[in-house]
Amino acid sequence: MRRTIQSRRAVLATALLLLGSLLASAQSTTYPLVSGVDAIDMTVSDIERAVSFYSGVLSFHKVSDVEVAGEEYEHLEGVFGIRMRIVRMRLGEEFIQLTEYLAPRGRPIPPAARSNDRSFQHVAIIVSDMDKAYARLRQNKVEHASSGPQRLPDWNKNAAGIRAFYFKDPDGHPLEILQFPPDKGAEKWHRPSSKLFLGIDHTAIVVGDTETSLHFYRDLLGMRVAGESENYGIEQEHLNNVFGARLHITSLRAATGPGIELLEYLAPRDGAPFPADEHANDVVHRQTVVVSHHADVAATELSNVHAKFVSSGVVSESDGQLGFHKGFLVRDPDGHAILVEER
Repeated sequence: MRRTIQSRRAVLATALLLLGSLLASAQSTTYPLVSGVDAIDMTVSDIERAVSFYSGVLSFHKVSDVEVAGEEYEHLEGVFGIRMRIVRMRLGEEFIQLTEYLAPRGRPIPPAARSNDRSFQHVAIIVSDMDKAYARLRQNKVEHASSGPQRLPDWNKNAAGIRAFYFKDPDGHPLEILQFPPDKGAEKWHRPSSKLFLGIDHTAIVVGDTETSLHFYRDLLGMRVAGESENYGIEQEHLNNVFGARLHITSLRAATGPGIELLEYLAPRDGAPFPADEHANDVVHRQTVVVSHHADVAATELSNVHAKFVSSGVVSESDGQLGFHKGFLVRDPDGHAILVEER
């Protein structure tokens, strides 16, 4: 009788473990790990200057302005003794966040940074009129990254007619203005508008291998491939300011928010690797903020594939100042930071 009871208990325990495993699996398969892209967060050296630039030049509007400190934020961002001021700004339906580390201060962006370096990440802002937008940037003396606006050639069917220009914000973060021809881009970018700067279409990151990145963003996080192209020629070289540039570009989308665009340089392949000692308080740091239904499940799945965590684990935000319940910071295969938030 005792053995029978013990045997039943063992079977019950095994069944409960199996049920727990099935429930966790169901959570991760019912929903993609990432349900949306919320914002692109950039570390800045002077937040008043940055806010003035993004609002005064690019027409972003301030949504919130908070200052946070404490152990939970240290564990989240992997920086000890932290005090951050974070300003959330909106353009159209999309958001950026500007973060100044009041303590400890980080390093500036290296002056020799190039568009094919692995640490490259830009924010692509849609404009209603490229010529007027470029004139606006010239009036405000922005730093060029491209030689000037470029129109991508007609032979490239997936990119034909797109006009684009790279420039930099006061800290040196790369930005792009982009105008779609009538047959490309989301429908909302073609609605009549009196506004010059309309919103954010995507953030673009340089990757070393497209397939490796797709395993991370598509197969693991659950984003879908929305398009791809291979871009080269004199226009692309002048846009990226990289001689001989040839790129494999893959566009990814979650259910909501801007896309994530993978830029693999097929040539030249001499871009600098992602700095191994980069920290969240360094001005080169950007983190793409994504939303997940289940932060714990996402963390487990990422741990299972040996993703590199910046956070000490899933961190709860007790005061709610940043608008999420819990989250964690992790790196993609190339080193780009992804902040996963559960709200």
